[in-house]
Amino acid sequence: MKLTFLGAAREVTGSSYLVEADGVRFLVDCGLFQGGRETRAKNRRAFSYDPATIDFVILTHAHIDHSGLLPRLVALGFKGAIHATSATRDLLGVMLPDAAHIQEKEAEYANLDRFRRGMEKGAAGGAHEVAPLYTVAQAQAALKRLNPVDYDLEIAPHPRVRATFRDAGHILGSAIVELWVEEGQKRRKIVFSGDLGQPARPLLRDPTPIADADYLLVESTYGDRNHKSLEATQDELVEAVCDTIERKGGNVVVPAFAVGRTQDMLYLLADLTRQGRLPRLSVFVDSPMATAATEITYRHMELLDAETHALMGRHGGAQYFRKLDFVEDVEESKALDRIAGGAVIISASGMCEAGRIKFHLRANLPRRESTVLITGFQAAGTLGRRLVDGAKRVRLLGEEIPVRADLHTLGGLSAHADRDALLSWLGHFRSAPRRVFVVHGEDAVAGGFADTLRARFGWDALAPEAGATYLLD
Repeated sequence: MKLTFLGAAREVTGSSYLVEADGVRFLVDCGLFQGGRETRAKNRRAFSYDPATIDFVILTHAHIDHSGLLPRLVALGFKGAIHATSATRDLLGVMLPDAAHIQEKEAEYANLDRFRRGMEKGAAGGAHEVAPLYTVAQAQAALKRLNPVDYDLEIAPHPRVRATFRDAGHILGSAIVELWVEEGQKRRKIVFSGDLGQPARPLLRDPTPIADADYLLVESTYGDRNHKSLEATQDELVEAVCDTIERKGGNVVVPAFAVGRTQDMLYLLADLTRQGRLPRLSVFVDSPMATAATEITYRHMELLDAETHALMGRHGGAQYFRKLDFVEDVEESKALDRIAGGAVIISASGMCEAGRIKFHLRANLPRRESTVLITGFQAAGTLGRRLVDGAKRVRLLGEEIPVRADLHTLGGLSAHADRDALLSWLGHFRSAPRRVFVVHGEDAVAGGFADTLRARFGWDALAPEAGATYLLD
């Protein structure tokens, strides 16, 4: 039995793992690499195998760094089923076409730029035309291969493979996957943590404890640090919003992942207003995908925790806001940038790399009275990471933009388990796995967390390199 690490090995994006055993070959996740221009080439050469030889895909959750190469996989010959939870299927119905639309637009802009440069040199030709990584039609084709699975129900995607999806508490529909794979007379259990949520956080239930595994792959996004407490995060959120809206008279701009973080923010703003800690706010959710994801979230109320049921009810907490506007129209989106103050604008993407958030940052970053709230992990190479690292000027939509707005990082809102939460989840294992592979963490973090597991539990733990293959005996 062989396990190959195709992505999210000593890095955070591009999650994908190839499992090969006697007569079966399958993927767990098929994610897009994210983080700047250098990742474009990685996405085009991501498949070191023939997609037509893959029997099926197991998908832990809908985030694009776990699912975003599925349309390309299908376009290049994959004909099997993609097994995922029902909520993940519903979210992908929005997210994959949106990702494909971005790919098409980026190719269109690249070709326009190529044409302009060619004209400047006296010829329209030159470089080859850029093709999108995949198209909306190819994304739709991938969606047809999705097979929805309920939590805690064992399935058999192949005669030699059994799989059970457990609630990971990361985003709606996210799963820890327990896999039992047969090879000859041997049967091995491999557990893929996927992305684990932080316990005792709004909206979702806590990650499901797992008791045993022969081999374990565990994420390590925040394996080197702990988050602020939710209470401290709420205090900072209240201070930032009140200072910006009431004292400075500016806007609060929130780059937020359309799935998960946007819904978290709506919950927190509603709850803090209910408590009387925030004034009634004018909140604009400016992301069609976030709007759709919010609608899907409330269609799956059975997956949300009791506190969310009590606060949000059937109306999503709208009664706690002065205005709650889900912006669809492009002209309405542009009009938000003419608001001088008093608005809370929640927009995608969460790492500031694409989407409408770029326009709101262009309008508000130069304004000292405005505030930008960073609410999630910012991968190396992204605009969000440059802002967090203290950039004084950034290039945005072809312009050099000064950074004068206040910047707050609300670490306590992360959808990822922090160091203590990861160790707590791992502490439920009753016996040591044969080997633990630490994945989904930046180089130093993944290596350091593997060191921690060896010291804390005495486990055989390592952080594999990208492309590495291991024999699972």
